[in-house]
Amino acid sequence: MNTAPKKSKLGLLYEIYARRLAREIDPGKVPAHIGIILDGNRRWARAEGAPDVKGHQRGALKIREVLEWCEAWPVRVVTLWMLSIDNLQRDATELEPLQDTIGKTVQRLQRAGKYRLRVLGDTSLIDPKLAEILAAAHETGPAEAMVVNIAVAYGGRQEIVAAVKEYLHEQAAAGRGLAQVEREITLEDIEAHLYTKGQPDPDLVIRTSGEQRLSGFLLWQSANSEFYFCETYWPSFRHIDFLRALRDYSSRERRNGK
Repeated sequence: MNTAPKKSKLGLLYEIYARRLAREIDPGKVPAHIGIILDGNRRWARAEGAPDVKGHQRGALKIREVLEWCEAWPVRVVTLWMLSIDNLQRDATELEPLQDTIGKTVQRLQRAGKYRLRVLGDTSLIDPKLAEILAAAHETGPAEAMVVNIAVAYGGRQEIVAAVKEYLHEQAAAGRGLAQVEREITLEDIEAHLYTKGQPDPDLVIRTSGEQRLSGFLLWQSANSEFYFCETYWPSFRHIDFLRALRDYSSRERRNGK
């Protein structure tokens, strides 16, 4: 006798709709690199009458699920903005458990052994324990696996400043004067010193929670990205929300400024 629980009518309708969405996505126009601004954890928690930390914990659980959706298409690179430099100004009662949650999330991803991890951000600004976890995870995982960028203590403006400084130091060490550097510097020189060097720029940037701004996310890299703003808070981000984003992206004509 089959004892497997029957799916609810609502669950079946959800699956039918998800399959329909998937059919409407052009497989030849799936983004190679998706950037995600994981927004709305605190608002989700407050709507549930829970402390903020519960929202961050629930949001952390959502990450593995979304990465599995990305793998299924497949996407080559996913950048997850987990903690901005501005977020570091939050009260310690929220910031400490948030950093603990991020550390545990990164360790779970590393133990899974199925992602190529890279850390983006200024880890000198965060708790030393978290910085140590991130350092241990950086550039680990199979070489041919989907790349997962972990953006922690990240700011787009700060990234560009850091890239320029690194380039100038490199040129000074090579004995080149400022006038020569000014004549010869190119866009490619700056790109070669960004956190994402060697990776394709994001084709699609998704932000959850209804906010319609980048807040400094991948400022240089997103010059020609497509944007998708979703009303759903990150912990409630569903498979159909993800599929809608892919469908919307695949229906657009990308001009790249031309």
